[in-house]
Amino acid sequence: MPTRRLLYLSAHQMTAYRWQAGTLVGEGLFEATESGRQQFAAYLKHHPDSLFALLANVAEEGFQVESIPFLRGADRKAVIARKIGQRFFSATLTAARSLGYEKSRRKDERILLAALTNGAFFAPWLAALTEARVALSGIHSLPLLGGALLKKLRIAEERSLLLTVQDQSIRQSYFEKGELLFSRLAPLHNSSIGGIAQSFASEALKLQQYLASQRMIGRSQPLTAHILAHPNALKAIAASCIDTETLRFDILDISDCARRTGLHTLPLDSHCEALFLHLLGAAPPATQFADDTQRHGYRLWQVRSALYGAGALILFGCFLFAGKLMVDTWNTEHEADALLAEAASARARYEDIARTFPPIPTDHETLRRVINRYSELLATSPSPEGLYRLIGQALKDAPALAIDAIDWQIAPPAPVDGASPGGESETALIRGTLSLGADHNPRHLLGAFRLFVDALQTDARLQVDVLQQPFDIESGKALKSGDSLGGGEQPRPFSVQVRRKATT
Repeated sequence: MPTRRLLYLSAHQMTAYRWQAGTLVGEGLFEATESGRQQFAAYLKHHPDSLFALLANVAEEGFQVESIPFLRGADRKAVIARKIGQRFFSATLTAARSLGYEKSRRKDERILLAALTNGAFFAPWLAALTEARVALSGIHSLPLLGGALLKKLRIAEERSLLLTVQDQSIRQSYFEKGELLFSRLAPLHNSSIGGIAQSFASEALKLQQYLASQRMIGRSQPLTAHILAHPNALKAIAASCIDTETLRFDILDISDCARRTGLHTLPLDSHCEALFLHLLGAAPPATQFADDTQRHGYRLWQVRSALYGAGALILFGCFLFAGKLMVDTWNTEHEADALLAEAASARARYEDIARTFPPIPTDHETLRRVINRYSELLATSPSPEGLYRLIGQALKDAPALAIDAIDWQIAPPAPVDGASPGGESETALIRGTLSLGADHNPRHLLGAFRLFVDALQTDARLQVDVLQQPFDIESGKALKSGDSLGGGEQPRPFSVQVRRKATT
């Protein structure tokens, strides 16, 4: 974080302060002469990385309230720029501040136009800042900080005056609802306590009369003048500032005001420069007079700060991610150690249990070979699934057949042509019954049985032998359609043997 330095410019000199957390430390006083400006340039070169803000308290300034139509964006900026050009011709240090919208149907916006009209007075000081390439956050006018002071002091009157002492002058500002409408600087010819008290009384009356003449307030409209003074001067000011029917004086202890605003460096007299500088350092107002060229160094500082902030955020995220990975790694290693310990414990328990087993009649290697051989034989042994599937397909076209049992077995290899043995074959002995009901004759039964046998014989790999017909037929005797089986409703048993070469 760069060091904050505040510059206070009056008609006769420039004063530099270092500000940090409510503490002001004076670092230099430079007269408005050529030698003083050279000393100021040398001072800036010694603090190239600081962040500067300039507070001006000069008499050559102007304030004007204008009303503009309800606009937004570029159109609003163009209208405000034209109004400023009309009111403050050739002024380079200008600013505009919105005072809100009027409660009419048009909703016109009230704008406070402000300008530091003596550009030649500011030019040498600003040239030194530009040449030193320091970061200038803004050029501010002291009366524009009066609203922030009233807010800090919780003064919320509809209309009020604020009178303060700075340098050898009295600043008089007029506020409506906490917003500055007019301000002027009056010279202080007598800086004694009595002279300050008399000046407060006379200048407050003059300002009231001026505001009434400009129709900013009514002739009989009451006002409250808030005066900031050192405790040593309170009695003298109270004796000089007598309330009238339209003007009431409220004398505030400047030390108490400093404490309420957070200024740790209490003023030693009635001068309020330190109080306004603290307000500038704590909460700079958005309204300021520097243009983009004069704030170029400040914009670069903002960009650098954003980049540094983004880099720091990314670095912090990387640290967090690295920390998470470290924690995850530690947890993984801890879990792995726990699993290894558990495995070692389980292995020890198994070895303890294994020592209680009876001895095996053979060694482990032989037992392993036997088990592997058994697994191979089991994997290569033929299965009746293929033959059963063929029989099931044949039964689809013979719904009258009911299967009671299928005896499946593997036949040993048989010699082929009396020489070498052939491969293994599988045999299925099918036993079942056939029933078509009382309305069917033997020819129908035989036809249904023959369909089943023919369906099996369609597969050339099968050898089908009928061991028992559904009924007995004598050799040479023909069946007739009118023949009866005698008790045809009884199921007729049959038996068929199917042989096929075995497959694994």
